[in-house]
Amino acid sequence: MITVDEESWDTPVGAQLRAAQRAELDARYGNSNHEPGTAPSADDIVVFVVARDENAAGIGCGALRLLGDDEAEIKRMYVIPAERGRGASVAILRRLEVGARGLGIRVLKLETGSGQPDAVRFYEREGYSKIDPFGPYVDEPTSLCYARTL
Repeated sequence: MITVDEESWDTPVGAQLRAAQRAELDARYGNSNHEPGTAPSADDIVVFVVARDENAAGIGCGALRLLGDDEAEIKRMYVIPAERGRGASVAILRRLEVGARGLGIRVLKLETGSGQPDAVRFYEREGYSKIDPFGPYVDEPTSLCYARTL
């Protein structure tokens, strides 16, 4: 059984999961310079969740960063490869959506990249629609942006 709960950005498990995500994306894109804009931090993340397996091991994470009064961006969505296909990503996304609604967020936006076709399929399947690039992604050729009205 997978559980998803809000945790502090600074927890060791959160740091480990974010580092694993970074390493995977570095490998996919062949460099470490694939994130336009300012990296998320404890200072600008309003919700951070961790998914855990039946042994309470951290298997995935996700975060929200405010973009305005009623918009937020999904950041650091990640599930470790060995746990993919068990529903953790859907559980993380739904928990982020609940957190967003609780904050009065009406629109969730996100950026993924052309090197992440699995993420594109996931977000489209979960009801996110492609939008024009926003914010720091406007002039980034590999950025693909999505949004969903809650």
